Amino acid sequence: MVNAEAFELGTNRSCIRELFEYGLMRAKVVGKDQVYDFSLGNPCIPAPDDVHKTIEALLQDTDSLALHGYTSAIGDYETRAAIAADLNRRFDANAQAENLFITCGAAPGLCAVLGGLSVAGGKVLALAPYFPEYKPFTQGAGLEFDYVQADVPDFQIPFDALRKALTPNVVALIVNSPNNPAGTVYTEKTLQILSELLTEKAAEFGHPIYIISDEPYRELVYGDAKVSFIPKLYKDTIVCYSYSKSLSLPGERIGYVYVPSQAADSQAVYGAVAGAARKMGHVCAPSLWQKVIARCTALRPDLQAYDRNRRALYEGLTQMGYTVAKPEGAFYLFVKAPNGDSLAFSQMAKEKDLLIVPGEGFGCAGWVRLCYCVSYDTIMGSLPIFKNLIDAL
Repeated sequence: MVNAEAFELGTNRSCIRELFEYGLMRAKVVGKDQVYDFSLGNPCIPAPDDVHKTIEALLQDTDSLALHGYTSAIGDYETRAAIAADLNRRFDANAQAENLFITCGAAPGLCAVLGGLSVAGGKVLALAPYFPEYKPFTQGAGLEFDYVQADVPDFQIPFDALRKALTPNVVALIVNSPNNPAGTVYTEKTLQILSELLTEKAAEFGHPIYIISDEPYRELVYGDAKVSFIPKLYKDTIVCYSYSKSLSLPGERIGYVYVPSQAADSQAVYGAVAGAARKMGHVCAPSLWQKVIARCTALRPDLQAYDRNRRALYEGLTQMGYTVAKPEGAFYLFVKAPNGDSLAFSQMAKEKDLLIVPGEGFGCAGWVRLCYCVSYDTIMGSLPIFKNLIDAL
C-alpha cells in the first residue's frame, strides 16, 4: 500500500524536468552543442571566488568536529546574525538573529511556512505566472491552492481579479518578484497598492493575510529595475530566500526563512514554521554551508553574462516578431506562442532539439518559458531555429 497522491507526484515528473532529462538523452545522440536546452534554471556562472576561498579556509582552519557537527535545529547563531546584519545594512530591516530560520534552500522554507500557516479550511493564493511547485507545496501542507490569472502582457498584479479572489479563508498570498517564469519585477507602486488591499481585507476578515515572499532571484535584476524589500511595504510579510541563484549554489541547498518582528503573531508564526520544518525532518541545514554563508552574506553575483544573454535573446526574438514579456530580473524569458498553442509550439521546437517549457504549468497557457542561464553560443545557435519556427506558421 502506498499513498496514491505521493505516487502520482513521484512518478510523473514536472514538464521542466522531463525536458531536461530529454535534453541529456539527445545530447548523447546528436552532441551537446546541437541541443538548445532552455528548460532548467541552473546557473551558468560560477560561484564567486570568495565562496571557494571561504570553503578552503574553513576546511584548513576549523576543527573538523565543529565544522561538520550538528548546529542548532533553527540554524547556527553566527549565520543567523550575519544574515540579519546584511538585511539591516541593505534594507534597514531591524532584523535579529531570532527572526531567521536556516533552511535547505527556498523550497523547504516555503513548505515550512505553508505548514506553519496551515489551518482547517485555509487557502493560499498565487499570482500567475507562478512556479509550478507552489501547488504541491501548498496542498502538501493541507491547504487549498488557487491562483489569480495573469495580467497580460505586463505581468504586474491584476487587482480587480485579486480582490475577488480574496475570501475569508485566504491565509496567505505567494509573491515572487523577480518572477519565475516571466522575469518581470513588481514595481514599488504595485506592491504599495497590494499592501493597501491586503490591509483592508485583513481588517474586514478579522485575521492577518500574510505575504509569503519567495525571493531566490532578489539579486538578479537589470538596468533601472528595482526589487523592493516587501517587509518594508507590508508588515505581515514572511520572506523565503535561497542562495542558489545569487551565489550559484543550487546543489548545496542553503537558504532561510525571515519572520519580521512586526509581522502579526510573529513569535507564534516563527514557532509554527520551526515545528512544520521539524515534522518534515528539515532541521539543521548543512553545517559547512551555514558557516560559508556566515562569511559570504555580502557577496553579490556578477550579472554581465546573464545580461548579455537576456539582451541577445530578447532583441533577437522581438525582431523576428515574437511577443515577449520584457525581462527585468531573474534569468527567464516568457514568450507568447506565435500559434497560440504553447503545448503544440513547445513540441514543434522539441522536434528541432530546441527545449522550451509550455506555460500551462505556470498558470499561463499560450506562453512558453526560456531559461537564458546558458552559454552565449547556445543563445546565438538557437536564434535560427526560432526564426524557422515562426516563419513556418
